[in-house]
Amino acid sequence: MDASRIERINALARKAKTEGLTEAEAAEREALRKAYLAEFRAGLRQRLDSTYVQTQDGAKIPYKEYVRLAKEAKEKES
Repeated sequence: MDASRIERINALARKAKTEGLTEAEAAEREALRKAYLAEFRAGLRQRLDSTYVQTQDGAKIPYKEYVRLAKEAKEKES
């Protein structure tokens, strides 16, 4: 997300605290927040997809596989 859109989010947040927002500004703020969160989540997913976990035996496995294995182990315990 470019800096101008982030600055607009911050400007709307400041205005909401001091004066309040019009209905149009509130809708714009909500749309900008949703876009920001979507980009943030996509970046986080991309980062986790390229992350590996090293197990105690020295093997490196993708994070997604590690989560799946941990979930299966937890289910077996229950």
